[in-house]
Amino acid sequence: MMKIPHEEGKSGMSLKKYEAFVRTVELGSLTRAAEAMGSTQSRISHVLSALEEEYGFVLLRRNRSGVRLTEAGEMVLPKMQEILQKDRELTELIGDIRSADAGTVRLGAFTSVAVHWLPGMIRTFQSAHPKAELKMFNGDYHDVDRWLADGSVDLAFVALPAEADSRCVPLYRDELVAVLPKGHRLCSLPVCPAAEIAKEPIISLLETSNHDVRRALDAVGAKPDIRFRTKDDYAVIAMVRQGLGVSIMPSLLLRGNNEGVELRPLDPPAYRTIALTMGSVETGPAARQFAEFARAWVKENA
Repeated sequence: MMKIPHEEGKSGMSLKKYEAFVRTVELGSLTRAAEAMGSTQSRISHVLSALEEEYGFVLLRRNRSGVRLTEAGEMVLPKMQEILQKDRELTELIGDIRSADAGTVRLGAFTSVAVHWLPGMIRTFQSAHPKAELKMFNGDYHDVDRWLADGSVDLAFVALPAEADSRCVPLYRDELVAVLPKGHRLCSLPVCPAAEIAKEPIISLLETSNHDVRRALDAVGAKPDIRFRTKDDYAVIAMVRQGLGVSIMPSLLLRGNNEGVELRPLDPPAYRTIALTMGSVETGPAARQFAEFARAWVKENA
């Protein structure tokens, strides 16, 4: 493999030489290369001659009709193109990192993620990117879908299926469980049949956000008896605690919040998939970097 000589501390000068050579070959003449680089033909000619002298062999044959690569030039050209491409990628990456450190991320999430994931996630992210500003929007499933659609957030945690499915990256499979008052007849069972839940008065979120109840009961073809609806997840738990009905909720939401109620796995088992998705408008580098970080954080901590 041919090695291109490279003097330490002169990388910028070397890159200019490589660019002069590559531009001359791609554009077919020294004149056009000089115009593209904002230089002069004599300067480009001098740079190429210096490069050939440094290497100890001829790279280009020059004539009135243009330039022609030598055999050695044909061998060197792809390596120089690769070096220039890597330099462009590095420059872009540095710009993205700088922008991410000082950028703003508008983040949408529903309650269980906002309570159990985001505090630790945001603390860790901001310790590495102290200049980044995170703005959190907390609502129900329907709110998050709406914020994504109208561009209010850059990225959001959603429960699949969601309106933004095509842009979603699944993160976590969250088991749905039966939430029962203490002493309820179904508490005697180690596993709660979904069909039995359907026979009970059910406390649910609003119609636009009660996907978890529907997901579990649709699997057994049962029609729920919805007695109460609320927008607040924790209001559902409080109402179950008071014996006003039963519910079906995600395990993540119930971590540390199941005092005064009984939890049972469902039969058949049911799950929701939590995913991360970008908004409908183009996202900036800070949001893209947070998305990469969030995926790694969930894998390690969820």
